[in-house]
Amino acid sequence: MTALRVVVVNGSPSRPSKTMGLVDVVLDTLEKALPVETSRVDVYGLGAGFTGAIERDDVTPEVEDALRLAEGADLLVAAAPVFRGSYPGMFKHFFDLVDQYALANKPVLLAATGGGDHHALVLEHALRPLFGFFQALTIPVAIFASSGDFDGTTLLNPRVYGRVETAVADVADLLQARASGG
Repeated sequence: MTALRVVVVNGSPSRPSKTMGLVDVVLDTLEKALPVETSRVDVYGLGAGFTGAIERDDVTPEVEDALRLAEGADLLVAAAPVFRGSYPGMFKHFFDLVDQYALANKPVLLAATGGGDHHALVLEHALRPLFGFFQALTIPVAIFASSGDFDGTTLLNPRVYGRVETAVADVADLLQARASGG
């Protein structure tokens, strides 16, 4: 099996971040299950050619490359912290510039972090509808970790690790079925 192109779109403004700590666990688990080639798009690092763009035609070549990378992924990992009840605006702005049909039927694994467990609803009430608009295939098991699940940016909670393993198993089953034409 050829390596799957996994692209992480990171919506966290923090460096380092709990969100990327969670994503690192997801990627490590995914790499144990499947051959993957991973790329990351850090929306807060895309600069003025991104933040000043109102339409796709306004972006710089570097931002266009990042958009194409996400659109061309075999698996998209959409990861964001909860900010005031939803994903950050810069994360949404990135997807405002993605072609409306580029993510149709594309597997998307949703991951989020927040201050407490009540923020977990962002997965179902904000992230899943966003990718529903794109007609993407969101993986049924989404992953959330709260601040208390970490020591710094290191994920400690075994329950979250179990959820990551379940989500990655779903991803592996889906991608292997697609590869075999099933």
